[in-house]
Amino acid sequence: MIPQKKYVLDLRVKWVQRVHERYVLIKLTDEKPLPPMQPGQFVEVRVDGSPSTFLRRPISINFVDYGQNELWLLVATIGAGTRRMAQLQAGDRLNCVLPLGNGFAIQSGETALHRVLLVGGGVGVAPLLYLGKTLRDKGTEPTFLLGARTAGDLLMLDEFEKYGRVFVTTEDGSMGERGFVTNHTLLNNEAFDLIQTCGPTPMMKAVARYAREKGIECEVSLENLMACGLGACLCCVEKVLRDESLVMSDVTQQKSHNSQHSTLNTHNVCVCKEGPVFNIKRLLWQS
Repeated sequence: MIPQKKYVLDLRVKWVQRVHERYVLIKLTDEKPLPPMQPGQFVEVRVDGSPSTFLRRPISINFVDYGQNELWLLVATIGAGTRRMAQLQAGDRLNCVLPLGNGFAIQSGETALHRVLLVGGGVGVAPLLYLGKTLRDKGTEPTFLLGARTAGDLLMLDEFEKYGRVFVTTEDGSMGERGFVTNHTLLNNEAFDLIQTCGPTPMMKAVARYAREKGIECEVSLENLMACGLGACLCCVEKVLRDESLVMSDVTQQKSHNSQHSTLNTHNVCVCKEGPVFNIKRLLWQS
C-alpha cells in the first residue's frame, strides 16, 4: 500500500452541536480544500486549554462533505480533553493531524459487493456514516444495523437513513428489537457478502464470531489506545497473524491453530498504522 500523505492543519470550527448528553458533533472546515480521506481513517486532535491533556486525542472521521468542505467529528465527552473539545465554538481553531491509519475496503464497478452490512454500537457508529455514503457513491446500498442501550442513545439515525436501510436494537427494547445487534432477526432473514463493524470490543467479537460461523468476510475497526497515531509510542500494539491464509474456518481448529502458531506466525503491529481496520482473518480473537 502506498503511504498516504499526512497533513497538520489548523481547521476552523464551523459548527458544534450536542447530539446527546455524552456526544457532540463538530464540523470543521479550512480555507483550502480538505485532503482525500478514507472511511475508517482517523485524526489526532491537539486539545488546547486543557492543562491535564498532554497527548493528542484520536477521533474517527465521522463524515467528509467535500461540497461544503467539511470534516465531521463525533466526539464522546468522556475525559478532560474531549470535554474541552465540547466547549469549542464557531470560529475556534482545532489543530489536527490527518488522515491517519488504513480504512475499510471499498469495492466499486463490477467487483462491488451489493450485500454489505455495517454494524455499529455506541460512538462506534461514527465511521460507518462516511463508509455508508462512500459505498452508496460506488454503487452499493449498504444495510446499517445499529445498537444502543436505549432509544435516546441511538445517534444520527436521520443521517444514516440517507444512505441505506437502517435497523436498530436497544437493550431495553425502547426502539427496534430488544437485545444486542447479533440477536437481530435481520441476521437470520437475509444473507450478506461482507460485514464491516465498529463499536465496543465485546460487540465486535460477537459480530466476528457470527461472520466466521456463516463464512462471511468481515472487517473490524479496533479502538486500541492510540496516543501518537504514527506508530512511535507503541501504545496501540496488537498481536496478529502474519498470513491470513493461516486462518481456519472451523472455530475449534481456529483456537488450536492460533495457539500452535502464536510464536512462529504472529507478530505485533501498531493499530494506528496497519489499522485501525483489520480483516478478522488476521486477528487472534478467541470465540
